[in-house]
Amino acid sequence: MLRKFKRIYGYYLEKIPGQERFAYSRSDQEDLYDLIAWSRRGGYPGSVILFYDFETGDVYQPFEKKRDTIYGQPVFAGGTCYFLEGAYGEGRVTLWGCFPGREPLEVSSWTTDEIDLYNLRIVGNGVHVISQNGTVRGYYPEKFEFPISPQETACFIEDGKVYLERWIEEGWDHENDRASEDYVFYHKVIVRDLAGNVLSEELGYLHQAPDGSWWIA
Repeated sequence: MLRKFKRIYGYYLEKIPGQERFAYSRSDQEDLYDLIAWSRRGGYPGSVILFYDFETGDVYQPFEKKRDTIYGQPVFAGGTCYFLEGAYGEGRVTLWGCFPGREPLEVSSWTTDEIDLYNLRIVGNGVHVISQNGTVRGYYPEKFEFPISPQETACFIEDGKVYLERWIEEGWDHENDRASEDYVFYHKVIVRDLAGNVLSEELGYLHQAPDGSWWIA
């Protein structure tokens, strides 16, 4: 049986990790960092974020479309959806929390001078706001900062430990610009403390299951 949500927009839905009830969509796929480029072209027309409830068919829009305002990808933690709102005209980034259908609550906010918009996002477990631009910077709930290699990506934070993936490529024939017979591509899981010290390193790829748990594959 084909079911329909109560409001139809024709947008692509994405599941919010950590639960089975809600999905979300954004009216475009611009990144928070793109606000800087848009400001040089006369400003960004604005976007909206929508939450879809598979139990009721309801569609929840926490905010009306606002010029120079864009939204990041949400996460689900502790029964609440969290998302970032970047309002370049106001020079502010805000972390919001809401249960779809209820009024959103402001959790924290920063001026755009206090925060790096590049690869700015929320990671689990729990809710951690970080940016990654050659350096991992934490803004919420704790502040921290340490450099990372171009091959490393922070995936989640738990108990004061930052779990990162590092991709490794071996056996590339640079002279002929192709893979050699010995070519291999794989990942390692790097665990660092909030000062950037390496606590452990092992072969593996980090994967988040639908229930929000993380696995090494």
